[in-house]
Amino acid sequence: MALASRIVSRSRQLYAGQILLQQGHAGQVRSFAKEAAPATDLKGDQMLKNIFLDVKNKFETAMSVLRTEKITIDPEDPAAVSQYAKVMKTVREKADLFSESQRIQFTIQQKTQDIPDARTYLLTLKDIRIKRGLTDDLGAEALMMDALEKIEKDLKKPLMRNDKKGMALLVAEFDKINKTLGIRKEELPKYEEQLELSIAKAQLEDLKKNALEAMETQKKREEFKDEPMVDVKSLDIRNFL
Repeated sequence: MALASRIVSRSRQLYAGQILLQQGHAGQVRSFAKEAAPATDLKGDQMLKNIFLDVKNKFETAMSVLRTEKITIDPEDPAAVSQYAKVMKTVREKADLFSESQRIQFTIQQKTQDIPDARTYLLTLKDIRIKRGLTDDLGAEALMMDALEKIEKDLKKPLMRNDKKGMALLVAEFDKINKTLGIRKEELPKYEEQLELSIAKAQLEDLKKNALEAMETQKKREEFKDEPMVDVKSLDIRNFL
C-alpha cells in the first residue's frame, strides 16, 4: 500500500502540472484581458499578487474537481479516455481555462493580428501547427498554398489581407478545398471533441508511463522489494488527495 501511495502522490503532481503549466498561462492572459482598463493602474507588486492569487484559485478549483471525479489511468480504454476528457473539461470550465482549440485560436490571433499579407499569414499558421505538435494528415496546407499561388498569379501581385476582393476569392478556393477534403464547418464541434479526446489519450499515456517508471524506481529500494507491483488502472487518485 505504501508503494501505491507514493505512485498516486506523484500522479497528483502530474495532474496539477498539466492543468496549471499547460493551461495556466493562456488563462492568465484571458483573465487580465477582461480587466484591461483597471489593470493599467496597478503597481507591479499588486499585479504579481493578483496573478499569484488567480493561479492559486485555479489550482484549488482544479483539485476540488479531481477529488470528486473518478479517473482510470488506462489510455487503451476508450471509456477511460472519454471520462478523463470530461473531467478535464469540467476543470477548464470551473477554473476558467482554455481548451486546446481555444488556446490554438488565441495563439493564432496573437501571432497573426499584425501580418499584412496572406502568404506570411499561412506560413505563420504552419509554424504554429508544428510548434503545437499537430499534424497535417490531409495535406491541407499544401492545397491552401496552391490556392494562394493561383490567386496571386491572377492578381499579378502579392495578396494582402486588406484586399477584400482578393481575400474573397481565396476564401472561395479554401471552401472548395474543405469540400474536397470532407471538412464541414457545421462539424467543427465534432473535430474539437476529437482533438480533446486525442489529447486526453496522450496525457493518460504520459501518466501511465510516469507511474510505471516511478514503480520501477521504488521497487529497487529495500523497503519495497517484497511489495507486489500495482496495476496503474487500479489507482484511485481521490483516495490520496
